[in-house]
Amino acid sequence: MRTIEWHDGTIVTIDQTKLPQETVFLEMKNVTEVAKAIKTMKIRGAPLLGAAAAFALALVSYHSKAVRNAELIGELEEAAGILKETRPTAVNLFWAIDRILSEARGFSGNAKDLAVFVVEEAQKIADEDAAANRLIGKHGAELIRDRDAILTHCNAGALATVDYGTALGVIRAAWEQGKKIRVIATETRPKLQGARLTTYELKRDGIPVTLITDNMVGYVMYKRMVDKVIVGADRIVRDAVINKIGTYAIAVLAKEHNIPFYVAAPKSTFDLVHTSADVILEQRPSEEVTHIGSQRIAPEGVNVLNPAFDITPLEYVTAVICEDGVLSKEDLVKFESNL
Repeated sequence: MRTIEWHDGTIVTIDQTKLPQETVFLEMKNVTEVAKAIKTMKIRGAPLLGAAAAFALALVSYHSKAVRNAELIGELEEAAGILKETRPTAVNLFWAIDRILSEARGFSGNAKDLAVFVVEEAQKIADEDAAANRLIGKHGAELIRDRDAILTHCNAGALATVDYGTALGVIRAAWEQGKKIRVIATETRPKLQGARLTTYELKRDGIPVTLITDNMVGYVMYKRMVDKVIVGADRIVRDAVINKIGTYAIAVLAKEHNIPFYVAAPKSTFDLVHTSADVILEQRPSEEVTHIGSQRIAPEGVNVLNPAFDITPLEYVTAVICEDGVLSKEDLVKFESNL
């Protein structure tokens, strides 16, 4: 099944905090439940957040008793406010909400038809993401040679999207072409998305993967154990890529070792009207650093810095892989001018 699905007034998705030990499915029937799942990272990954937000608005429409369009739009706007307070950095969530609200405000039918339209639009957003990921995989696989060793950070796989994945979509497509590739996955402290989720996906698909700690990246590059780096993105702005904390350090190391550094993301992740200075970087709870699971590993009262994301200037990015193809930094400038 897809990572997230709509079932007649219920959203069904995987609880990503339980993996890899358990596969538990969440069933959500209102926007509060979806917002809580996003806030607690039961739902995570920029493209998936966009689909989840769209489906949350679909829940509002599906269960609404509104008799006038203005009433339903008011309900959607209230729900949008709740969703936008969950996680501030990944742009896909805001993009999906704004897309549905914009189209709802311009809808000319009655409230009942508008409710149906919102559900259909949310499903369309999910379907578009799944199709975009397949195209990202197809375009990105052209950059992969047989026997390449690819380093990836965090989880940009099927679990972070509606289906197939972005960075892991490229890896999957290359593997499906018969290329005998290998993957090096960073553990991705402090939430361990690489250790828990990326290795889970790759092992499930039979793709060879080696897990390393985050501070081993320089070592494996120095030892020439990496041919390419492919990561996802939570937001791509005019001057930088915003992605999971640790991405910037990997990009700097890749440039120092002359290793191509690719970013794989759908166009819904592009925010080319803004720069990195405009982006709010989410600060996560200190317990994520001071504890592993329920076990405290740091002394009581220690000061903690825990940003969820960092900023990688485009000068460190070899190219961006999206559904339209492989874009250079110059291509991104042209893309921006066409918005």
